[in-house]
Amino acid sequence: METPKVFESEYRFCLILWENEPINSTKLAKLCNEKLGWSRTTTYTVIRRLSDRGVVKNENAVVTSLVSKDQVQTAEIDELVEKTFQGSIPAFIAAFTKRKKLSGEEVEEIRRMLDRYEDGEDPEGQALSEQ
Repeated sequence: METPKVFESEYRFCLILWENEPINSTKLAKLCNEKLGWSRTTTYTVIRRLSDRGVVKNENAVVTSLVSKDQVQTAEIDELVEKTFQGSIPAFIAAFTKRKKLSGEEVEEIRRMLDRYEDGEDPEGQALSEQ
């Protein structure tokens, strides 16, 4: 199943939801007002839109996510790499490293991730076949 698109302001909303779920919609609206400056109606509109797209569920005034932070981030990166770099991960990394200096620790961590990938594991060390 393809991860539904989550736009920037919706993503900021989802960050609050992921941190607090399951959460009563009234309490969520208060948090969105405090952290995002949104009115109650704006929050309820976003809940409805995300619910319509299958990102969240609002049942009995309790809001929960149907899509994880990792799924949304992965879909966003996939779209960026495909759209901007014609699907080329090396081109993406080349562009990224032209703008941001990587520390020795970051380079070493990337090497470890690639080694795990070659060994059939994801970046956290879980077998790719288990996913």
